Amino acid sequence: MTYENQTVATQATELPVPPGVWEVDAAHSRVAFSVRHMTIATVYGRFGEVTGWVTVPADPTVESTVEATIAVASVSSGHPKRDELIRSPEFLDVQAFPHMTFSGSSISGSTPNRPYAVDGELTIKGTSRPVRLDIDFGGFVTHRGATRAGFHATTSINRRDFGLTFGALLDAGGAVVSDRVDITLDIELVLSDAR
Repeated sequence: MTYENQTVATQATELPVPPGVWEVDAAHSRVAFSVRHMTIATVYGRFGEVTGWVTVPADPTVESTVEATIAVASVSSGHPKRDELIRSPEFLDVQAFPHMTFSGSSISGSTPNRPYAVDGELTIKGTSRPVRLDIDFGGFVTHRGATRAGFHATTSINRRDFGLTFGALLDAGGAVVSDRVDITLDIELVLSDAR
């Protein structure tokens, strides 16, 4: 099958890609986060090592599934000392919890501006919480024998829900690091097993 810059008509509960196993192309994907610092600025970072796949069954009555694993030691915020702090037990504790994971099995329509959503479970530091990813589908293309699909996803979490309880305060009050963390995913998938 060839899917050359096409859009597949689907119901709201289906992903707009052909059935099969779609692997994350880490070289063309980005897992990023941002958090307010000292209430006046925003710090950005990303994780360089991500693996995962999306399985889209041929049977439309069977839910698609999403699985992703991120090596938390691969965090990079542009400042080595800050990265050391993020890796420490005060934050991600990479020695005890080397990976964070996302497992999604419910895909639905969302809002007009974000027509897809994936509900799943995010696990950080051994703690799992439900999370919804709002998805923008970027389309798909076949080039040199490989079929690829692209997605942009966003969500926000409260870091304290996952045991990241660093609580330093400013002299005048307010948090040094906000509790809210915004997460942005730009994911390119490669069809590895057509079904």
